[in-house]
This record gives sequence, structure tokens and C-alpha cells, in this order.
Amino acid sequence: MKNPYEILGVKKTASDQEIKTAFKKLAKKYHPDLHPDDKSAEARFKDVSGAHEFLKDKERRRRFDAGEIDASGAEKQQQQYYRDYAGASASGGHARQDGFASNEDLEDFLSRAFGGAGMGAGMGAGGPGGRRSSMKARGQDVTYTLRVPFLHAATGAVEKLQLPDGKTLNVTIPEGAEDRQTLRLKGQGGPGFGGGPAGDAYIELHIQPDAHFVRKDDNVHLEVPVTLKEAVLGARIEVPTLTGPVSLTVPKGSNTGTKLRLKDRGIKNAKTGQKGHLYVALKVVLPDQEEPELSAFLESWNPRHAQNPRKEMLS
Repeated sequence: MKNPYEILGVKKTASDQEIKTAFKKLAKKYHPDLHPDDKSAEARFKDVSGAHEFLKDKERRRRFDAGEIDASGAEKQQQQYYRDYAGASASGGHARQDGFASNEDLEDFLSRAFGGAGMGAGMGAGGPGGRRSSMKARGQDVTYTLRVPFLHAATGAVEKLQLPDGKTLNVTIPEGAEDRQTLRLKGQGGPGFGGGPAGDAYIELHIQPDAHFVRKDDNVHLEVPVTLKEAVLGARIEVPTLTGPVSLTVPKGSNTGTKLRLKDRGIKNAKTGQKGHLYVALKVVLPDQEEPELSAFLESWNPRHAQNPRKEMLS
């Protein structure tokens, strides 16, 4: 392999992050999926992947920078012992010249040096044993965003994610999922190269606001309109919850802003397994059509207790 720094186009003083960034840019540019049947792009991708695997190993990078090993991971000082192996039999071949007992030992060393990449079949002309190194590379991780309805996030659901290539992923939304929460789908990222494993897919959830429910921590808040009669005399009404409507008692003499609690009707906490509560705020509404009897009653009604609801505002 050539100088790994030159392959990635970075300086010898480059940081780990700079090396990683350069690799991602080049890997995306030369990925075989984007260049089918392009042997030069495939070869370039192999070089880029190999250089990244080499440099991300801190000890191997240190030894290369110190001149202890070359870009293939072989010990440089072993070259001085070439004469000791000059008389080796043909079966030993290059392995003995490089200081290894056999070709199998050489293959094993190169496999470990390149992060698990083995030595595949099909060596070019003149290569003993007819072998050529085959680089394995893990696929790239990918990131997507997924819009999720509030109720699906609150109670859990399976959402379909449309990918740029037309395929779809089934994403399991956990109960109580939060806005901007990221889910990891192992092996659902970019394909591996040379038999390497696929990357992972990271899904960032964007929870959509609901028309009625508002989440605050593990509790859910809901405003429910009630009629004047229900508020004054009390009533039994149906109210929506995350899992369907339930019956709720409106106390006699309720007013706008009166809060009632439905226990354990909120969001399930992922860590504790406990559910929050649903808080219902009542809102008194007048009839949407004329009610002559109500008007006549109010005209003749003299409240026993005089009231000025704006008193605090005017003081």
C-alpha cells in the first residue's frame, strides 16, 4: 500500500477527526455502489479504506510515523536479514524473505495488520502461491430523520421510512419516544465492501405536535371545553386520552382553568417503567346558538355574592 497519508490527502500531523472526515469524503466519492463496473474506482475505494484502517489504529500509526514499519505493516528492520533467507526454498518464497516462517504466517500477519482483511485468491503474475490481498471494509453509517405523529410516539408504533433509493425501512418507535431521540438500526446502513459488515442507520425522530395533547416531561396536558350547565351543576363527560376516551366527573361549580387529574394516563418513562398523569383543564364555553331562557334568567338574576373578576387587573 502507498503512504496512507497521501492516499487520504492529509498531512502527517492530521488529527483523528481530520483523518475520519477525509476518509468519509473519499469513500463516498469512490464507493463501488456509485461506480458499478468501474475497476479504477473500486481500486481507489480499497486504497482509501485500507489507509483509514491503518491510521485509525493509534499504535500502528505511531510505529509508521517512527519508521518502525512500512505502509503494509511489515517491520522495516527485517529487510537487513534478507541474506539470512536468500537460500530459502521456493516454498518459503516471499514469506521467508520478509522474516516469516511460512506464507501462512505472512498471510495471518497481513490479515491482522489490515483490520481483519484476509488474503484472497488470484495473485498477479510472479506471486508465489497465486495470492492477492483482499481488503474488507465496513459500510458507512447513514443518518435519517423521521416525522412521527404525537400519539404514535406516546404509545409506540411501527413507522415506514422511505429511503432515497426507493426502499423502505420499518422503524419501531418505542413507547414514550421523545423529540430528537435517535434510534440505531444495526446493519441497515451502507453495504460493506469485500465481505465486510454493513454500516448502521441512525434515525432521528421529529415528534409532530398534536392538536389537543401537550407533553411536559412524562405528563400530558389537555384542555377540554364544558358547557355552562355542566360546569355549574356538575356532569359526567367523556374525554380523550392517549389510548381512547374515558369517563370523567366534572365537579359542581367548576370554572375555566379547573384542573382534574387522570392518574397513570400519561407517558411511560423508559427508565422506570412508570407512567405520568393526564391533566385535564376545563374551559367553560357559552352556547353557540341563542338561548332565550338563559338570557331571560340572567336579566332577572341578582347574584347573592357580587363579583368583579377583573378586580386584580385594575388594582
